[in-house]
Amino acid sequence: MNFWKYFYGFWALVFVLFAYWQFNDPDPEIWVSIYAVAFIFCLRGIKGIFPKYPLTIVVIACVIGAIYYWPDSVPSWISQEIEQGDLTMKTPEMEEGRESFGLLIISLVMLPGLIKAWKK
Repeated sequence: MNFWKYFYGFWALVFVLFAYWQFNDPDPEIWVSIYAVAFIFCLRGIKGIFPKYPLTIVVIACVIGAIYYWPDSVPSWISQEIEQGDLTMKTPEMEEGRESFGLLIISLVMLPGLIKAWKK
């Protein structure tokens, strides 16, 4: 197996866990669906299948969403998370910060596949 199969296999498992953890979110139908889409693209990535236009849409949408949800002050948001010591949501800003980074992770994970798709 090559590196990319392991890479996308790892992230497929991570995105399944992310989707599972979203069931207690205020809007689980949105976030479970987003992580399910990322999971499906990872499964396709394991097989070396990178659909150019759907991946382009996913990456662009995730980048736009990450920018939209980006916390006003990343250092203060991170320090709030560390001080809190658990994963409960205390403020809407904490939730939006987590959502922003989730979308950023998806876009970064999908980017190598997107590059491969456009090189073909």
